[in-house]
Amino acid sequence: MLLRPAQPEDALAVAEVHVRSWQAAYRNILPDDYLDQLRPEDRAAKYDFTGLDPGKPQTIVAFDEGSIQGFATTMPVSDADMPGHGELCALYVDPKHWGKGLGVALVSAARAQMYERGFRHAILWVLTGNVRAERFYKNDGWAADGVRRTAVVWGIAVDEIRYQRELQGL
Repeated sequence: MLLRPAQPEDALAVAEVHVRSWQAAYRNILPDDYLDQLRPEDRAAKYDFTGLDPGKPQTIVAFDEGSIQGFATTMPVSDADMPGHGELCALYVDPKHWGKGLGVALVSAARAQMYERGFRHAILWVLTGNVRAERFYKNDGWAADGVRRTAVVWGIAVDEIRYQRELQGL
């Protein structure tokens, strides 16, 4: 497996992983009719993998067997009460590759990327009810900090729980 920065030509493949992951992970959390209408083409048009502007999201892809099998996106935190923190704003693995260590490799690379960008603490948000993700992040040293929010993501309101962790150099 190769971990590398996302390139503009990766947009559709990343979007396909993103949509398949949402449809699998959020079934029974979000409405079926909403999940069923998600289209990778719509999502791909919103990605910008063109540069390394430090204030913008940066995406790492996991590439293996000729295809992108997962990705992680980090950025400076968007929460006003968390200045100077990094944010893991997306981590998705194609469901057919769940349980093979791709998520562990991607979250580790994302933490390293945030540390290299100067962040020493990070946050992420997990959809309420996503037990699999909560278990995954707890195993990686993240802890819920008690903050909850309702956010609009991809046009749907979702309830989320914030997690935090300290970042360390290698």
